[in-house]
Amino acid sequence: MIARRADLERHLRALWYGGSPHYRWLLPLSWLYCMLVNLRHAAYRRGPLRAVGVDCKVVVVGNLVAGGGGKTPLVMALAEMLTHAGLRVGILCNGYRGRARQWPQRVSASSDPREVGDEAVLLAQATGLPVMAGPDRVAAARALLSLGRCDLLLCDDGLQHYRLRRDIEIIVLDAARAQGNGACLPAGPLREPWRRLRRADAVVALGGPCAGAGSSMHYISDHAVRLHDRQQRRPLGAFAQQAVYAVAGTAHPQRFFDQLRDAGLQVETRAFDDHHRYCAEDFVFAEPRAVLMTEKDAVKCRTLPLPNAWVVPVEVRLEAEFTTWLVAAVTREH
Repeated sequence: MIARRADLERHLRALWYGGSPHYRWLLPLSWLYCMLVNLRHAAYRRGPLRAVGVDCKVVVVGNLVAGGGGKTPLVMALAEMLTHAGLRVGILCNGYRGRARQWPQRVSASSDPREVGDEAVLLAQATGLPVMAGPDRVAAARALLSLGRCDLLLCDDGLQHYRLRRDIEIIVLDAARAQGNGACLPAGPLREPWRRLRRADAVVALGGPCAGAGSSMHYISDHAVRLHDRQQRRPLGAFAQQAVYAVAGTAHPQRFFDQLRDAGLQVETRAFDDHHRYCAEDFVFAEPRAVLMTEKDAVKCRTLPLPNAWVVPVEVRLEAEFTTWLVAAVTREH
């Protein structure tokens, strides 16, 4: 089942971004999809559906395009920034591919990513803030607020989850991929028509300028930490003396591999599907070299016997104008 889904996702990504004209065969389904999206928007704007508010401000960080686009690293960066601004911040996420039987679930750094999702555990580990996972964002928000007072909830993904009323919407785009072939699902990667950008409060592009984005962000990586001993830290340049293995189970693993090569490393790569569940056999290599991985992969590899595995954290660099605007916006009284 998982293998079939992964194969389908690979075929769709090739169709959306590969320049093939065959996506046009799916356009009738895209038109139907867009009609349903527009009807749902209208139902929330004019009734009968109503958004539910909670007793604090809500900032949604999401994608217009299916697949990863940098929203989780941005949520981590915003959580740190807003906490330093004196706000009590909580984080909501959907627990994607988590197999917990009951939702919502409170998430800690020691939670099992198979139960609550890898991104949820990464957020808890990286921020140290209260994190609640669940597909029903209203229920997750209420459960998190029942634990204690928050000034602000950061919602990782959930742009299309209109039932939770939001005060600020931030859309993240991947500048390298933008809108793909420009079509909505399933013919293209768009979850909503491209004009949806106009309704967002801010649009941030990962990697540089992008049409429709008013700001940009960049990933900075200059060191690695040992998987089983986070106190051990090495500059990335220290790995340039010999070839290393690089593994990534993300939506765009090539971004991680390019990042390592840009740092001067000689890498032999092994790409897995997004949210891949790792096992020891995934790390059987021909030679005993260091293995470098992303933070998202690391939370799923903590129990594996990988003595020479290293995690490469990313720092998100944001434009000062954007951060100044956001702090002012979330601290402004209604």
